[in-house]
Amino acid sequence: MNALQRQLAMPNGTAAPLAGAPTAASGSRSVPVALWNLGLYGLITIGIVLIAYYQFHAIVPRVLAAAAMRREIRLLAYVGVLWTAMGFLLIVVRTILWVIYRPAPAVTRDTAPDLTVIIPAYNEGAMVLKSIESVIDADYPPERLEILVVDDGSRDDTWQHILEAARRHPGRVTALRHEPNRGKREALALGFMRARGEIIVTIDSDSVIERGALLSLAGPFRDARVGAVAGKVLVYNRAHGVIPRMLHVRFILSFDMLRAAESVYRNVYCCPGALTAYRAHAVRRVLETWRTQAFLGSRCTFGEDRAMTNYLLDQGYDALYQRTAVVHTVVPQAYGKLCKMLLRWNRSYVREEIRFARIVWKRPWPTRALALFDRFITNASYPVSLSSLGVLPVVIALHPGVTAPVMIVMAAMSLFQVLYYLRAERSFNCLYGVLYAYFSSVALFWIFPYAVVTVRARGWLTR
Repeated sequence: MNALQRQLAMPNGTAAPLAGAPTAASGSRSVPVALWNLGLYGLITIGIVLIAYYQFHAIVPRVLAAAAMRREIRLLAYVGVLWTAMGFLLIVVRTILWVIYRPAPAVTRDTAPDLTVIIPAYNEGAMVLKSIESVIDADYPPERLEILVVDDGSRDDTWQHILEAARRHPGRVTALRHEPNRGKREALALGFMRARGEIIVTIDSDSVIERGALLSLAGPFRDARVGAVAGKVLVYNRAHGVIPRMLHVRFILSFDMLRAAESVYRNVYCCPGALTAYRAHAVRRVLETWRTQAFLGSRCTFGEDRAMTNYLLDQGYDALYQRTAVVHTVVPQAYGKLCKMLLRWNRSYVREEIRFARIVWKRPWPTRALALFDRFITNASYPVSLSSLGVLPVVIALHPGVTAPVMIVMAAMSLFQVLYYLRAERSFNCLYGVLYAYFSSVALFWIFPYAVVTVRARGWLTR
């Protein structure tokens, strides 16, 4: 085992499979990758057609019939049918963009630019050392790599582990500290101000990168229009329970499928804190505004990754996704902690979507058109989904036979999304994506509405 494989090893002694590495299902005796992908694209196309046909022939007519009989649900029913049609069109557009996406070539060691890695840490314990060591072991010229680790007033032994890393790697790891705790945004700001590289990479202290991640992240910056590049996020502790397994599937769908599609029109909406690269001089142009950001009179203390992405888009830079730059990050294993993480993410989402509604008009027209279409349908899904909770019982009462088709469509949509996962990993873990669809419908449906009404909250929740 090399150093990074040892870091990714699970407590049970099994190593987490690395993205792109051959697995039992994708070895030399398996279906060739090109043929496998072609087959998946064919199945996805068939799935889109069948689900659309079934939904518009088995469900929509009954909804419209119920609307004709009950005037009070008529408007909501018509809106729901229209959104369903637009939603299917969005799926088609995203799928086409996902298929044509290609990552930029990585830079070589000879052409690698000066690069600074910033790792902000708070009460991370020994995990921060694993994060630092993954950067040390990365394939990048040491003389062009600066590593800044910022302890944000930790109350555990995090600072000792950072000092240990600095002792092991003198001249390569710089230990910085805030006392007392000031928040992740301030910790990153300290790193941004101290960074000497022309590219700045941020990595969460509970995350480890793969060996080629840094060279890969630097690749897209050959294009002067690029201001930010998002890495591919996988789950580090995926073997530790049902929730991490479900999230691993969701992460691939969110960070691979969606961001690949967004990258084609050069508008990745959120470059994640787990692994993102920025053009240094672009960051410095917006640093003070980003650091002191406020929303509805309240100082912004989280969502710093999406906020920075928005500031750079506002400055005219593009944001891309680099599938070949991979990071493995720790996720919650318990329901309560998962809810807190999603609440923080959703509050940031609401705030930054409002900001992006102004920024989008500054984007080039092809990007603007696709972004407006994507954001309108995506954001309309929340009120439409909630309103359907009132319409569906009426439809079922008038047409009891619609219950089975609705359940079939839910299951089919969940299985359909599995096909996107199988493009990235050939594994039966894909079935956890189906489980997540039902789990989120029952146990997580309240997160977004609650995030909307508490959007001004400042608590980090997981600290």
